[in-house]
Amino acid sequence: MRRTLFEPEHDLFRAAFRAFVEREIAPFHAEWERAGAVPRDLWQAAGRQGFLCMDVPEEYGGAGARDYRFNVVIGEELWRAGATGPGFVLHTDIVVPYITNYGTPEQRQRWLPRCVSGECITAIAMTEPGAGSDLAAIRTTARRDGDAYLLNGQKTFISNGILNDLVIVAAKTNPEAGHKGISLLVVERDMPGYERGRRLEKIGLHAQDTAELFFHNVRVPCDHLLGEEGQGFRYLMEQLPRERLAIAVGAVAAAEAALEQTIRYCREREAFGRPIGALQSVRFTLAELVTEVQIGRVFVDQCVLALNRGELTAETAAMAKWWTTELQQRVVHACLQLHGGYGYMREYPIARAFMDARVQTIYGGTTEIMKEIIGRSLKLE
Repeated sequence: MRRTLFEPEHDLFRAAFRAFVEREIAPFHAEWERAGAVPRDLWQAAGRQGFLCMDVPEEYGGAGARDYRFNVVIGEELWRAGATGPGFVLHTDIVVPYITNYGTPEQRQRWLPRCVSGECITAIAMTEPGAGSDLAAIRTTARRDGDAYLLNGQKTFISNGILNDLVIVAAKTNPEAGHKGISLLVVERDMPGYERGRRLEKIGLHAQDTAELFFHNVRVPCDHLLGEEGQGFRYLMEQLPRERLAIAVGAVAAAEAALEQTIRYCREREAFGRPIGALQSVRFTLAELVTEVQIGRVFVDQCVLALNRGELTAETAAMAKWWTTELQQRVVHACLQLHGGYGYMREYPIARAFMDARVQTIYGGTTEIMKEIIGRSLKLE
């Protein structure tokens, strides 16, 4: 089925970014996986070529391209190349929109140009050791003290945790108010009391730096409050559909890449004197996977168009996130099996795809939470 999502300008953008990946990322990614992070100059190289924060308004240095299809291109090309280290999608799709949508003109002027250029790497800190999906249970607090907030707490599993220059922190400015007491504060790298913990050892995504963050009486100026005090939970809920769609985009692209690699392998690998792809069981397995991935592709593309129209609902985004990430798990599991013993060797891309896929059903809201969101929308009680 021919894909109709993109226009010629998106195809040109894809060709340029694919060349960037082949030149600046692919040759070095294995080294970055050993190091546990990508170099900062990669971010600035991406910024110079217009591959970061494409939807930021021109007055703040962006392209003003409020068309999510450009973001889709970035996510797809990174996953297809197995380039899971650069946190460009987190930066562009998830963190920076909080500043664009809820920041004051002064805040946008202060931070957005450096985000676009790649000089400022961003992160968002929601998850805590004792609070993941239940954001109302966070314990990080921000107590008003004159012209600043005193921020105290701990966050964990934070992507871009080591490299970030700016982190948006969810904290309770009114601990007695539950989710209505949550606010968003912008913390900058050199603020006294802001400390990075250890780089966390993960089973996949080895080139993506993930860390614990600690805040010890960090004095955050009041003009670093994003939006209104006590509205942080609402802001997070408003932005989560876009985050979940970004994950779904990556899931389908990763599944497609795994299938392409496996189909090639099944044409070349021989058993009993003929390619293993000639075996009916292999053909049937691949036929099922190709069909499911195509179904996922069509649905996600429709979600992208819905987001562009401002019509993507939380429930639809949850459907896309849980179904495509579970699909990704099934695809890479089956593809690894078809590779036999070679699939267990890390030098084969399918082995790395298998490890990198596992977190997809966890971050951004687990599969179980996605089903709960959809279930509640049915008004069964």
